[in-house]
Parts: sequence; C-alpha cells; structure tokens
Amino acid sequence: MADDKSIYPYVPEMIRFYLDEEPVLQNVPTFQCRKPEELSHVLANLPELVVKETQGSGGYGMLVGPASTAAEIEDFRQRIKARPHAYIAQPTLSLSTCPTFVENGIAPRHIDLRPFVLSGKETRLVPGGLTRVALKEGSLIVNSSQGGGTKDTWVVERWAG
Repeated sequence: MADDKSIYPYVPEMIRFYLDEEPVLQNVPTFQCRKPEELSHVLANLPELVVKETQGSGGYGMLVGPASTAAEIEDFRQRIKARPHAYIAQPTLSLSTCPTFVENGIAPRHIDLRPFVLSGKETRLVPGGLTRVALKEGSLIVNSSQGGGTKDTWVVERWAG
C-alpha cells in the first residue's frame, strides 16, 4: 500500500501515527494534481517534473519532463487539466548509475533499489532487494515493462543500523 503513488505524500504521517517515530528517509516531494494549488505548480513546471498516473504501473502513462518534447509536454498538460485527480508529479530525481552489460559492452545505466521488508511479529529490512535498471541509454524509466531489467543486489557487509 505504501508504494501506491496516490498516497506517497501521506507516508511520513503514517509512520508517525502507526510507529510513533520520525521517518528515517525523506519522501520525494509529491504534488497531488487534485489539489488546485499543487495543480497550478505542476502546470507551471511541467518541463522539470515527472508526472505519473495514480492508477498506472509499469512506467506507462507518465511524462519525464526534462526528456520530453514541447509537444509531449503540451499533450500531458491537456490530460492533467482534463483529469487532475488522476495524476501526481514529482521532481526529476538523479538516479544512481551502475556498470551494466549491454549489447556494446559495459556502460553506465540508471538504477533504483527496492528494499525488501518483512512483516510479522517484528518488521525488519532484509539484506538485499530488487535493483531495477534502465537498459536504454539515458533513460530514467527502470520498469521491466518499459525495457528495463534487473540486477543482482549483493550485501557484502553486515549493516549495524
């Protein structure tokens, strides 16, 4: 549930409420287009933002402003205006890169890490996780349905945190 795009802005407050502690990691600022003041900000800054459908998955139905043409940005502007409740927007993040074996040899590709958390009597973070990789050069979209892939994630030292 905490990975649902429409509730991203509420996760820090959920942590405070349910766990009675401050979040360890900061949330990516998320603008809810259903809120008029946030919609105005999104529409004024589309070329710098990543816009996602709240119900979308797999990297579909999104705009990466800095990598988009003026026509793509205008098309998305009209989509957002027609259905503002269906979109959120976030700043474009600078994803890490990792050496990746591709058709022409080894080259840097953008990655993100999805850690694994197990819940039961205790909730704990397990060593490792799913590292998703954008196999297309320069792409920030790591979803496998959009041509992304995965990489092994190795934990080589015990973390005392």
